[in-house]
Amino acid sequence: MTKLGAIITQAIVLEYGRDELLRRLAHPFWFQSFGCVMGMDWHSSGITTSVIGALKRGLTPMAGELGIHVCGGRGKNSRQTPDELIAIGNRVGIDGGALAQTSKLVAKVDSAAVQDGFDLYLHGFIVTDDGKWVVVQQGMNGDTQQARRYHWLSEGITSFVDSPHAAIEGRKQGEIVNLADHRADQSRKGQLDLLATLGPDRIVREVVALDPLLKPKESAQPMLPHLIMPAHHDVREENVNMKRLHGTLAAAADRGPEDFEQLLLMPGVGARTVKALAMVAEVVHGAPCRFSDPARFSLAHGGKDREPFPVPIKVYDETIRVMKSAVGKARLGRTEEFEALKRLDDQARQLERYVTGPDLKEIIAGEYRHSHEWGGRSVFGFEPPPEDGVEKRRG
Repeated sequence: MTKLGAIITQAIVLEYGRDELLRRLAHPFWFQSFGCVMGMDWHSSGITTSVIGALKRGLTPMAGELGIHVCGGRGKNSRQTPDELIAIGNRVGIDGGALAQTSKLVAKVDSAAVQDGFDLYLHGFIVTDDGKWVVVQQGMNGDTQQARRYHWLSEGITSFVDSPHAAIEGRKQGEIVNLADHRADQSRKGQLDLLATLGPDRIVREVVALDPLLKPKESAQPMLPHLIMPAHHDVREENVNMKRLHGTLAAAADRGPEDFEQLLLMPGVGARTVKALAMVAEVVHGAPCRFSDPARFSLAHGGKDREPFPVPIKVYDETIRVMKSAVGKARLGRTEEFEALKRLDDQARQLERYVTGPDLKEIIAGEYRHSHEWGGRSVFGFEPPPEDGVEKRRG
């Protein structure tokens, strides 16, 4: 995940720039799809930890080259974020102290101003050499064992307490007190006035006397991108836009032999790798509307939990090799491989309008038939040959 995440990031920066990478990381559907194409459990809260961790490991050695710095992480790593930002500021010449304050303020908003039953345990802060940033935080509800993710983007933000989030991911549950909502402006001002004029004891008495039926009606808050993952663990056809999936598979079959001739000469993995590359190409080039079904991207490299199938290690390694080659040559002005990847994505969009194909169960069954051949591996170990384990779908 570290290698693939880093090379996909490089491809996006090379083609679209650092600002576009930040925008994508702030988009919950793209973020989830990014984790899926890297082989993480497709609907797991662990995608957030894994993506931030993989990017931190993969991008730190090339921070000087890309101008992108990944700070924070889970648990104690999150508390080190301010110190990391100050050190980066001293190194590259941006205001690290202000960024450290931003980190603390963002964490405080999602832990105190937003009271939704989720306790923050992960804080990822990604900043560029010109001081632009994106924050991805995650909280856990211990009672339901469900997570909620909060996305922040410096671009366009005018206030940290007036609807500042780029997106929030998670299933609606229980009562939410959100003092960072733009509709809470009068409440925020009123609280400051009360503290100044009445003091805490008088406030308590006033609260006891309040009639809960006298709450004013509010206008609806503008909808943020809101991703809700299903409770079931397996990938089902209802979770996948099959027209897009069939378009991707058809593009790999049609465009692959033309653009990846040498790759296809490699026995056993060539054609399958092109299918994975077609999905990676969409993660690099796709518009936000293309990621409404993150589960589809788990079909690129499977999942470490064997859902929808074990990670085909040989295919994964080939994907990394091809992407590395394409990005490396593009840096030198030789863009033929990079353009071939983009043509895969373009072709998929054209073909999805009319192509059809097998249903999802048949596609997944095919992956299991070849899993041993492609070095299929999960947390349960390597996949056995078909005669021993093709029907044993889930460990």
